Formats: sequence, C-alpha cells, structure tokens
Amino acid sequence: MKNYLLFCLFIVSFSLFSQNPSVYANEINANELKEKLYTYASDEFQGRETGTEGQKIAVEYLKQKYQNLGIGAAKANGDYFQNVPMKLVKTPKVTISIGNQSFSYYDDFVAIASGETAIIEAEEFVFVGYGIKSTLYNDYKDLDVAGKIVVAIDGEPKDENGNYIVSGTNEISKWSNGRQSLSSKRNLAKELGAKAFILIDNAMFKRYSSYYKSIEKKGGESNLALDVDANSFYGFLVSSEMGSKLVQNNNGVYPQNIIIKFENVSEPISSENVVAMIPGQEKPEEYIILSAHLDHVGMHDGEIFNGADDDGSGTIALLEIAEAFQKAVKNGDGPKRSVVFLHVTAEEKGLLGSQYYTDFAPVVSLENTVANLNIDMIGRTDPKRKVGKRNYIYLIGSDKLSTELHELSEEVNNRYTNIELDYTYNDENDPNRFYYRSDHYNFAKNNIPIIFYFNGTHADYHKATDTPDKIEYDLLENRTRLVFFTAWELANRKERVKVDKAFQ
Repeated sequence: MKNYLLFCLFIVSFSLFSQNPSVYANEINANELKEKLYTYASDEFQGRETGTEGQKIAVEYLKQKYQNLGIGAAKANGDYFQNVPMKLVKTPKVTISIGNQSFSYYDDFVAIASGETAIIEAEEFVFVGYGIKSTLYNDYKDLDVAGKIVVAIDGEPKDENGNYIVSGTNEISKWSNGRQSLSSKRNLAKELGAKAFILIDNAMFKRYSSYYKSIEKKGGESNLALDVDANSFYGFLVSSEMGSKLVQNNNGVYPQNIIIKFENVSEPISSENVVAMIPGQEKPEEYIILSAHLDHVGMHDGEIFNGADDDGSGTIALLEIAEAFQKAVKNGDGPKRSVVFLHVTAEEKGLLGSQYYTDFAPVVSLENTVANLNIDMIGRTDPKRKVGKRNYIYLIGSDKLSTELHELSEEVNNRYTNIELDYTYNDENDPNRFYYRSDHYNFAKNNIPIIFYFNGTHADYHKATDTPDKIEYDLLENRTRLVFFTAWELANRKERVKVDKAFQ
C-alpha cells in the first residue's frame, strides 16, 4: 500500500510539473538565442535580401532547424517552403496627356502602382477630395468609382475648431502621415474598384521624384511586388502644376480627356515563406500563428546589413519558442490547439510575404486562426524611452480586435514575466503608425486578433551596424518567454479568444 501511494503521488506530481509552462519556458535561454543569432545575422547570410542568395541561405537554415527539432511542415505535402510569386518592377515607361498637354515621368509625375502594359483613355475622371473613407468622414459617399480614374489631393479635413475630423484631435491621422497617407489613399481607391489613382501632393512628389532620379543614375528604379493580381491597377503621384490641369473646381465627375500610356517593365523573382507546425492534441483545426520576418535589406556599397535586431531577433525567438513547445510535446503536454511558426519573406519590401499568405494562399484556415503573435525587433532598448526600466516591451494591437486577448496578455505577463508593457505606440494617433507597418497587419485586416511585440527603433535601424554584438540577450530571453507564455495560454485555454471589435 505504501509503495502504491508513493507511486500515485509521483504520478500526480509529474502531471502538475509537466503542465507548468515555466518548465518549458526554461528551454528559452540567452545563450542559445545568442548562438543562433550570431549565425543568422552573420556575413554568411549576406543581409538576407528577398530573392537573393542570402535569403535562400536563411530559409534553408530555418528548415534545417525545424527538421532537427522534429517539427513538421505546416503544408500537407511536407514542404516547409511556401513559394511567394513576386516580380521586380523596374521604372515603367509612361506618358500621360490631359487634353492637349503632355506630361513626363520625373518632371511631372511618378508611378506608385504598376499594372500590365496598357493604354488607358477616359473622357472623364472622378475627383474624391482628400480620398478618405472612415467612420467620421467619407469622400466616397454616393460615388461609384469602379473602373474609373480617381483623383485626390493631399491632407485631411479639419472641423470648425481646427481639429482633424478623423482623429477628433489636433493630431493627424494616417490619411496625412507621409507614406502611410499615400498607401492608405491608393489602396482604398483600389479596393473600391478604381482603374487608376492620381494623388496630387507636390511635397511628396518632389521627394519621390528626387529619390527615383538618384536611383535611375545607379541603374534604375525598381521595387518588388506580388505577381498574383490579375486586375491591373495604376497609381501616380503628381506635381501641383500637373494637378492644376485636373482639379479646377471642388468635387464631382469632371469632363477631361486623359490618356495614360503605360509600359510595364518587370522580371520574376523567387522567394519563400517558411511554415512549420505543431499539431494540436484536442483542437488541431484551430491555430495560433507566431510570425516574424526572415528577410532584411541585403548588401549596399560593399557593406552587409546583418539585421540582427531587424528581424534576426524575432526569427530566432520563434525557433526558441518552437523548441519549448516541442519539449512539451515530448513530455506529453502538447498544445490543445495547433501552433504555426510562420517566417515570412519580403517584409522590408512592403509586407509581401504575409500579404501573400493571408490574401492569396493561407496554409491553414484564416477562419480558424485564433490569433497572431508577431515579433519584429525585440533585442534592443529604445533610446527615446524617457521613463521606466530597461525590462520593457512595446505592445501594439492587443486591444484592437479582442478585449479578451488584451486581458489574457496582461494576466500572463503578471503571472510569469513581469515585463513593463509599454503601450505608447498603440495610440490610435501615433504618428509612426507601427500598427500598420509589420506583418501582423495582414492578419488584423482579416479580423484575426493580433499582438505585435516591438522594442522600438534605434540608431542602428536599417544600418550596417545592426549587429548581434549589440543585442541585449537577457532582455531577448525574457521577451521571448513572454511570447511563449502568451502562445501557451492561447493554445491551451478552453475557449478561443473572442473578436468583439471591428478592424479599422
């Protein structure tokens, strides 16, 4: 009887021990993070620019790590790689005429969205004011822009008190925040079915034109784009002089003959996402997706941009979290829901890898994706922080779609890691607009609750000096454990977190 009682006590103790996630979080340690990052952010990987030899080295490294851990591919065919079709879009050959006057590239306009080679001719266009659509203000109300040329101006409206209508304060919104305003207005016009979009913004046009001209002298302007969109869409940023030929009144449909001759110049690029998965033990059809971007900006003028923090830190964090979960699997504590480890390509080129995953070819069901935890730069401290200790992390988006996710995140941190959760950049009016600038955004726009973990920028951001010797590995360890504990709770709680807010 005594031996039997001891055996029962052992079984109970083992069960309690094995279900304690802290046991598995101990698999995440600074030394292993450092060892992996010194490899991943080494010169051998050549800066991991999308489509280059360095990026191919990176994806093979990640594949090998998952194979060594015994974690399989998320794809049913066993392939860890998700091919992402892209094209290198070079400077197009474009002429635009309005009435009897012709305008030229660089001097009057530049392209901001490229379709297939075509001639677009219209006897009228639709002027949409600022080109904004929000809950508080809508320039597109009662306008049908499908298949038409749309023209908008820069900026956003204010009320009689001088506050911006969209934000309700004296702070600008995304609609007049530099590149974010450009992409927001362009993408909205495309979503509403416009054939072409013209934005009149003289200051931004001059910056873009000057930049593109400098690149042209070095061999030509080029950018990456997904090679999947069959519906051609054309976008242009134009000078105020050219804009004055278009907009001479206030609003409505304008009779103005416009001819756009567009010749696309592009070539295909090969790149891959890496997707691994630990299947759930009880609810394998529900998924927690952990993501980080595997790419960086490559080599320039003989220098290698290693990208240790951006986003070597997030990439290696995913590997350590995977190792911790796999230890639980081997101990009989596999997660109830499936945990997906998604390393996306071309984040630096416009979130292209994650966009392809969510918008065109999700490996697992988006409807059954419970949450996305995205890690992009968690190995350094932000020199701009004025208060607080160094053991912090910026959290962005946790409360945007799910109150439960935010509360869960806070509870997990209080229970296990005690990191200062800084919500500075979660502010709706944050001019940096970080919520829209990393891969979680493509999940959020599909109403999937997200948390974005971020340490902020620093002097080495997008410079050759972002090297592994500057990473603060004790912070990286603690932050990685926070993501693990949060993922553990999401994967094992009885009910999936509820979406109780709409994406905006």
